[in-house]
Amino acid sequence: MIRTIPIFNLKKSSIYRPRPSLLRNFAYYLIFKVKSFKTHTMELLDHIKNRARKLQNRIVLAEGTELRTLRAAEIVLKEKLAKIILLGNPQVIAELTRKEGIDISGAEIIDPLTDAKRQHYAEIMVEIRKSKGLTIEDALKSLNNPLVFGPIMIKAGDADGEIAGAINATGDVLRPALQYVKTLPGVSVVSGVFIMILKNKAIGDNGILIFADCAVMPDPDEKQLAEIAITTAKTAKTIANIEPRIAMLSFSTKGSAKHALVDKVVNATRIAHEMAPELMIDGEMQLDAALNEEVGQLKSPGSLVAGKANVLVFPGLEAANIGYKLVQRLAGAEAIGPILQGMAAPINDLSRGCSVSDIVNMAAITATQAG
Repeated sequence: MIRTIPIFNLKKSSIYRPRPSLLRNFAYYLIFKVKSFKTHTMELLDHIKNRARKLQNRIVLAEGTELRTLRAAEIVLKEKLAKIILLGNPQVIAELTRKEGIDISGAEIIDPLTDAKRQHYAEIMVEIRKSKGLTIEDALKSLNNPLVFGPIMIKAGDADGEIAGAINATGDVLRPALQYVKTLPGVSVVSGVFIMILKNKAIGDNGILIFADCAVMPDPDEKQLAEIAITTAKTAKTIANIEPRIAMLSFSTKGSAKHALVDKVVNATRIAHEMAPELMIDGEMQLDAALNEEVGQLKSPGSLVAGKANVLVFPGLEAANIGYKLVQRLAGAEAIGPILQGMAAPINDLSRGCSVSDIVNMAAITATQAG
């Protein structure tokens, strides 16, 4: 027997007792919706992890003495998502794993202070930054920092990607990456995307949207914005497994407003078309025109993107960062990221509040990005 809860009915000034069947239907609706949403998220993560397993790339965990990182390394190794390289003092790592019961057998542990390749790595650093006056002595000193050592391993061909940031600031993670790994050929800017998984599957690509740039460039110029669109298209294909339909967002749709900020997006769209004519990119476009088909065809008739966009390129970091958090908090969307893009090899920055599962997921994403 189902126990009903009295609900006061203002219109009738009486006590209304909902029928048991209504309560059952409502409970079923909630359970089904939440389960469906979680399943959708897991399907995407499973796709990413399956691809990572096939690739078996070498991923550096630069914060090798950090407990969440060690727990994540255990899971990555157990699930065979990547080959793991931990940076840190081997004795400290051994003591931590013994004390916490963590099994990282199969991981390679490298101490940046004593590794045999330090001299070779220092020579690589000097060659890259000789115009800045870097000396061998300074390079060797810099290599004591795992956040420098990791990118140099990648540059030397000894690793395929890196994750850090659980206990370090974003700037400290990205600076050596940009100095030594640098950006992809033809790309001048690094950017960060979030994969947003919405409960409403009618939006984007079965509920999946990609937001860029939410993490790196405060105010990209029109060429940088075009590059962000193109690199985000690659991320959409490689990581989210979707065919990108890219909307270049603005507060104007096809000339409905005149302003220098609108001109930037218009020009960025033109440049992106010239750089990658095979991609579906349209703009400038307001958000409702990008996501709502009826509004899209009204404001931009004939557009292949309007009303069907699954990649949203915001005009600047301020709008993008606020936008993804609004969707995450108000619409209850799952946000996966930030995923950094545009570098010659994948180096991803974690939040200092990250969980073990966040690190595991980012390891799989980084391994997938490495191709």
